[in-house]
Amino acid sequence: MVTTAQTPELDVQPTPLALLLLGREADPKSERGVECPGDLPSPSDPDLVERARAAKARLGDKVFVLGHHYQRDEVIQFADVTGDSFKLARDAAARPEAEYIVFCGVHFMAESADILTSDDQKVVLPDLAAGCSMADMATAEQVAECWDVLTEAGIAEQVVPVSYMNSSADIKAFTGKHGGTICTSSNAKRALDWAFEQGEPSATKVLFLPDQHLGRNTAVRDMGMSLDDCVVYNPHKPNGGLTAEELRAAKMILWRGHCSVHGRFGLDSVNDVRARIPGVNVLVHPECKHEVVAAADYVGSTEYIIKALEAAPAGSKWAIGTELNLVRRLANRFAPEGKEIVFLDKTVCFCSTMNRIDLPHLVWALESLADGSLVNRIEVDKETEAFAKLALERMLALPQ
Repeated sequence: MVTTAQTPELDVQPTPLALLLLGREADPKSERGVECPGDLPSPSDPDLVERARAAKARLGDKVFVLGHHYQRDEVIQFADVTGDSFKLARDAAARPEAEYIVFCGVHFMAESADILTSDDQKVVLPDLAAGCSMADMATAEQVAECWDVLTEAGIAEQVVPVSYMNSSADIKAFTGKHGGTICTSSNAKRALDWAFEQGEPSATKVLFLPDQHLGRNTAVRDMGMSLDDCVVYNPHKPNGGLTAEELRAAKMILWRGHCSVHGRFGLDSVNDVRARIPGVNVLVHPECKHEVVAAADYVGSTEYIIKALEAAPAGSKWAIGTELNLVRRLANRFAPEGKEIVFLDKTVCFCSTMNRIDLPHLVWALESLADGSLVNRIEVDKETEAFAKLALERMLALPQ
């Protein structure tokens, strides 16, 4: 028999982070932990599809719906355009007549859309809790502390920040303010080439935020650096867990961040699928671990993955290392052409935060807008927007 001892009440105050993770507090500077107001339709409502169509029709040209590749099929069917995060933000900017931009993606994507669109346009995220675990791994306070560490090591003037598109507006603004640029998974090499040209090539260093894997893979696989040229800065350790000597010797200072989906693939996933499917082509996203990228046949962004499968011959076999919604959609699309497409890992893995944007949230957002109620607006403050836009404009100026 088990008994429970009675203990006196402890005077313990939960930290802000603990409250955030428990969903009991909200932080407007965070990618997560924000409640979505309003009464959502029931997910079992059989009229959801028709309600979404009706609300979108009522809005007409006033609304432009963006759908990221990783969204559910039930949501993507209502997108006016689909694509990766940067393509969608640019598509939004190219539609100045649309009063409302409904971004079916995650928080940092909606922020980028707000930065690139006009002041008259209003960006809406159907669920404010749709964040990004990778973007969460680098806060403005942590990055400012990192810059202090680089300054104390005497190398800050030699460091050019390059931030992945998958980062918050605060991190993009930091990058712009410190002379850096933004990159996507498609143009990371061009961004790094540009960064190393900003000073003496032998002395210049890059602080790559927030995805260590994209930074490492681009530096080693595409630019010929060695793994020894890269160090990982851990914001949860004093001085990032690095000595001043290690920072001075490095060419790439990689932030300790990763994608929760792409980071799950391992070398065993590649070996297993090759054993199960003879002749399979392994195609992975560069956010995967270095050993996975090194073992793959092809590596590229979501747009690259789609184009590679479009060009693939009938009867070819493919194992794809990226988010499951996209892989499943591509498998269904190309099955009539005799192309066999499977998910790289045996374990199913959706992007949990992307999947927060479901049909009830989309219906609620569209119906609210159609009724004249602006909900879940994503608005970046002017100072942050100015510096973030500067970093984005540097990326747009990169040679194609």
